[in-house]
Amino acid sequence: MTDSPHASRPWLSSYADGVPAEIDEPSQTLPEMMSASVRTFRKRPALEFFGAVTTYRELGEQIERAAEGLRRLGVGKGDRIALILPNCPQHVVAFYAALRLGAIVVEHNPLYTARELRHQFEDHGARVAVVWDKVVDTVDGFPADLKVEHIVSVDITAAMPSATRLLLRLPLPKARASRVKLTGAPKARHFVAWKKLLDRRRVSKRITGPALHDTALLQYTSGTTGDPKGAILTHANLRANAMQGRAWVPGLVDGEETFYGVLPLFHAYGMTLCLTFAMSIGAKLVLFPTFDVDLVTKAVRSSPPTFLPAVPPIYDQLARSAGRGTLDLSTVRFAISGAMSLPVTTVKRWEEATGGLLVEGYGMTESSPVALGNPMGPTRRPGTVGVPFPSTEIRVVDPANTDVDVAAAERGELLIRGPQVFQGYWNRPSETADILLADGWLRTGDIADVSPDGFVTIVDRLKELIITGGFNVSPSEVEGALETHPDVVAAAVVGLPRSGGGEDVAAVVVLRDGAALDKRALRDFCRARLAAYKVPKRIIAVNDLPRSLIGKVLRRQVRDQLLSDG
Repeated sequence: MTDSPHASRPWLSSYADGVPAEIDEPSQTLPEMMSASVRTFRKRPALEFFGAVTTYRELGEQIERAAEGLRRLGVGKGDRIALILPNCPQHVVAFYAALRLGAIVVEHNPLYTARELRHQFEDHGARVAVVWDKVVDTVDGFPADLKVEHIVSVDITAAMPSATRLLLRLPLPKARASRVKLTGAPKARHFVAWKKLLDRRRVSKRITGPALHDTALLQYTSGTTGDPKGAILTHANLRANAMQGRAWVPGLVDGEETFYGVLPLFHAYGMTLCLTFAMSIGAKLVLFPTFDVDLVTKAVRSSPPTFLPAVPPIYDQLARSAGRGTLDLSTVRFAISGAMSLPVTTVKRWEEATGGLLVEGYGMTESSPVALGNPMGPTRRPGTVGVPFPSTEIRVVDPANTDVDVAAAERGELLIRGPQVFQGYWNRPSETADILLADGWLRTGDIADVSPDGFVTIVDRLKELIITGGFNVSPSEVEGALETHPDVVAAAVVGLPRSGGGEDVAAVVVLRDGAALDKRALRDFCRARLAAYKVPKRIIAVNDLPRSLIGKVLRRQVRDQLLSDG
């Protein structure tokens, strides 16, 4: 007689009706998944961008043509292709075209500084980059040893309706400001225009696709500590996570849903929920280059959303608009929040405004990224991150000895195992060994409290990463930027909780003798070297920093002191 599966996995009793305990083994690569959607939903809308609609048939054709264009640039299996794009139809096409060739996509934040991008290119060595035209000159200006052989320049406004493009060209201040925000005129002499890349009508039959366990994506993350590293995610990892997401929401109807792409596609969360999950079920994906309440309000009138993945600040803004009567969100049946803690007050405000469900999920880039979620039904438990996804196991262990599980009701480090867990870090075997245990368990670095029925609450974290606006910020990276300022002798960077969820980046600095603290100047200095979300919101000058016996700055003490000071 065998034990009931609920004995070892008590959370199964809390699953929404129709959610399976296990998913099938993935059998499709991502290009095969997309091809299946193209065949099944040919006439259905796949993408919408400022009102311009692309059907699945048209999307499939563009992917094949872009793949041929990339092949003629010399791209083949295993080559890295850098994507530096905001949310736009070209991003979706480039993503699947690269994968169609068996190449490895490397996603980048288009708002990164040249310094941040250069660090990642030094690591992954991509020689072909598909780049927003506003970033072409940045990539073209890399040092000779990093010279990218082919830069494909993308004007995202070309995917807009012709009437919208005409409005952007009007000689009016508002139109000019919008145009500058959306597109640029590269000064680089050698690049390939996106339109030319797609000129090839005949697609070579010599293209052989990837295998299921080939690497599909390098997603840069700070992991649990340190500088950004490329997480290796295979087609099987990403396909499994899309399948798990589909299983988690049995109320979705294939070919009938409308997803809103307000999350950046270059982020692991937006990539899985929009680039893979949405496309796998034949959904219409409405893309927004940046989150803007006015843009969402306009889109809702013609394409009301049914499924919305986002982060708490976005839900708050949209719910407030709905509460004022300026935005109708009544069509959103399901919403899932991630990347930062979800306040219970936000859940209440959202569900009152929409009548739909808002649940919190949990994961990390290294788990493709979703590993746990609150059930999409009455068993959901606001304030927790939910229970393990289908085919996902968890353990709670002693952080000092991961072989030892903590006793029931005790807190410990959360470990995850499942088909979505990554393969390691690109060219970082020692860092891989630190986080990925030999038996397939992934160390999260988070301290968890697990209820008897399997609901997980994250109570603390071993790692010192800062989560702000849904993005991971490495304290050492910000400290390194600050310490290059001539007035800064030393710096410690920590995250301080903000009322709406997430954290603010705070910096404590020791200044050279005779220097005065100029917060604005220090922020401007950081802004030239870091993405805007990494720039410290708070800067405090002190005489010295707390250090260990070996001289390491004790960030936890710094944070505790700042919290006690208010």
